[in-house]
Amino acid sequence: MTRLLSVVFLLLFSINAAASYILIPMDAEGQKEHLKAYGLTYWTLEKQAKVKWLLNYRGGSFLLPDSEEIRKECQIRGISFEVISDGKTEQLLTEISSPSRNMEAVILEKAPRVAVYSPKGNLPWDDAVTMVLTYAEIPYTVIYDEEVLEDQLLLYDWLHLHHEDFTGQYGKFYRAYRAAPWYIQEKKKAEALAAKLGYEKVSEAKRDVALKIRDYVIGGGFMFAMCSATDSFDIALAAEGVDICEPMFDGDPSEPGYQSKIDYNRTFAFKDFTLERSPMVYEFSSIDMTTKRRISKERDYFTLMDYSAKWDAIPCMLVQNHTALVKGFMGQTTSYKREQIKSNVLIMGENKSNGEARYIHGIKGKGFYTFYGGHDPEDYQHRVGDAKTELELHPNSPGYRLILNNVLFPAAKKKKQKT
Repeated sequence: MTRLLSVVFLLLFSINAAASYILIPMDAEGQKEHLKAYGLTYWTLEKQAKVKWLLNYRGGSFLLPDSEEIRKECQIRGISFEVISDGKTEQLLTEISSPSRNMEAVILEKAPRVAVYSPKGNLPWDDAVTMVLTYAEIPYTVIYDEEVLEDQLLLYDWLHLHHEDFTGQYGKFYRAYRAAPWYIQEKKKAEALAAKLGYEKVSEAKRDVALKIRDYVIGGGFMFAMCSATDSFDIALAAEGVDICEPMFDGDPSEPGYQSKIDYNRTFAFKDFTLERSPMVYEFSSIDMTTKRRISKERDYFTLMDYSAKWDAIPCMLVQNHTALVKGFMGQTTSYKREQIKSNVLIMGENKSNGEARYIHGIKGKGFYTFYGGHDPEDYQHRVGDAKTELELHPNSPGYRLILNNVLFPAAKKKKQKT
């Protein structure tokens, strides 16, 4: 009997000592597939399991419940993981919760429903967000003007704005590509869609789309945008009711003195900018620093800000990375002039010596938005027609990690933010 009790005791002890959590390390040394680790976390949330995002612990690691299914999925996706016991997990969470440590364990509860605002069909450029979502195996739905105007944004928790021009000037590609077949075709398609939706001009349709997206954010949505979708979105809001398009874009002249009629109170992030009047200049306004930059490719880096994990959990989530120094990359909108960013907007990544912000975040109503300058974090100067980036060659990209931080952000358990 005594021997039987001893066996039972040893069995119970071994069960209690058995591993019960999976740690997905996200530091530089511990993870060989950073980008796919986000996809695994998303997949785990889809299985109705909760995940802890360990802010500032080993590069923003993830703590998952242990199961044979999750272990196998890590192995299939090539993701580095560590199996840890209940006791070690408790010690880890105690360490993270200590007031003396700039760390926090944020609970992720539900896989966010992801939408990408993008025209249907192939375009002569690629979008970093759709590429990384595909690589990480995070599902998304492509929507465009019809779906937005029909209020289908309400079906989604997170919205990405593809490389887009919300001003109705066709990306300001007129000078270089006005005779290119793809430009002519895209212009005709945009005009046909605007007419189908009941608009005389593409600029009018894009204005109303921008207003719908604005309302989506104000109502509690999460919006992420890159490259020209950032400043052109704010310009469209500021120019509501004002014709800023020249005849080659909308068939009639722009409104006289339109610069004085721009209302900066309507924008999300930018203020006091001057619009670029010439259709022959590949630029929207003075917001963008692309033509003003004085920095070589070799020296082009930006620094991520350091936030309190316990007091500033939102920006802290958005800057989680295995390095604070991220390679710069160009785009139609590469970066933002600091003086033209509103004071209530957080600059989360910047090149201070060059006077530019690269990665910014703000609150609008009940929702949030993040603007990220540049086109492709692993293609320094992506041009129209260039081959797409193969993310298999960049599985640990710090620049792409910032995109995926935003994808998981809406999954975080909501709590009253400290101010």
